[in-house]
Amino acid sequence: MTDKRNEGPEFRCSGCGIRLQSEEQNKPGFIPQQALDREPVICQRCFRIKNYNESSSVTVEQDEFLRLLGQIGGQEALVIHIVDLFDFHGSVISGLQRFIGTNPVLLAVNKIDLLPKVTNWNKVRNWVQKEAKDLGLKVEDVVLCSAKQSSGFDRLLDALQSYRGDRDVYVVGATNVGKSTLINRLIRDYSDLEQELTVSRYPGTTLDMVHIPLDDGKAIIDTPGIMYPSRYTEWVSPQDLGVLLPDKPLKPAVYQLNEGQTLFFGGFGRFDFIQGERQSFTCFASGRVPMHRTKLERADDLFRDHAGELLSPPNRENLEKLPEWTRHEFRIPKGSRSDLFISGLGWIKVNNDVGAVVAVHVPKGIKVLVRPSLI
Repeated sequence: MTDKRNEGPEFRCSGCGIRLQSEEQNKPGFIPQQALDREPVICQRCFRIKNYNESSSVTVEQDEFLRLLGQIGGQEALVIHIVDLFDFHGSVISGLQRFIGTNPVLLAVNKIDLLPKVTNWNKVRNWVQKEAKDLGLKVEDVVLCSAKQSSGFDRLLDALQSYRGDRDVYVVGATNVGKSTLINRLIRDYSDLEQELTVSRYPGTTLDMVHIPLDDGKAIIDTPGIMYPSRYTEWVSPQDLGVLLPDKPLKPAVYQLNEGQTLFFGGFGRFDFIQGERQSFTCFASGRVPMHRTKLERADDLFRDHAGELLSPPNRENLEKLPEWTRHEFRIPKGSRSDLFISGLGWIKVNNDVGAVVAVHVPKGIKVLVRPSLI
């Protein structure tokens, strides 16, 4: 069977969509000449990700992403915007409306399998709708789903049928939100293509638009994941990425803290309870991120002396590659139920409504904000 993406004078990688070339090994799309006869035809980078789970530093510039996104505005299209529920405010594409014009948007909220089973999903859906609206996103519908468990996927297919009409479907999202996993489900359900996309936990796996022909002559178009440097996951080494990204349901860790106490998230970040009545805070982070409690007055010395060792991961070598830490202070008002969100690392829920003054320390540039509690 012929893959339509590889017809004509130029070959494209059927894993990530990039134009293939055999001249420059360090550039995107490199394939050794002798591998051109293999089926399927995939670039060396996808080959290594698929067969050796090996990362690659080949990425596409931000301007190139925005240029590709900008093409959608001139098309008649349905846009599926995939976000990661664990990193909601880090993975929403800000200003999406500006690029896609009046095309309708379905918001697919992936990784719901990470929340506790007893979660009230109606409340989560309402929370997503409100936060999306506050971020300037106009959406036709919100679908909660788990690409990993294939749950909620029938609802996404139903919504796609309802809103698509005779349009093409563009799938957009930041890196690591589970886009390629969802696309592969669409390929299996909608297309007779035999080749699936490269699925990887490394950022920026899809490098160019990948066209998946549908039976009615239209196409599903997978776009590259946008890389936001405000997300912790874009900064860390491959082994630390495996620590940060949860792959099992989150086990909330509850801490009763007095003012003047600090929690370290390994060597990734730090939370200070500066002022307020004794109260409890619940930490939602990957189970592989170790927690360490200490006194606020000792916290600076502890980090200086033990970062990369007692406070790890990251190890010292990987820690030195990250930007210097910066401090964000917040006053949580009385009567509010709030989360302190750290993009890519998780969030800390303030359980009491008596108010508090708190601070978060993370590498400079990582998005930190206070939001209404998700759970």
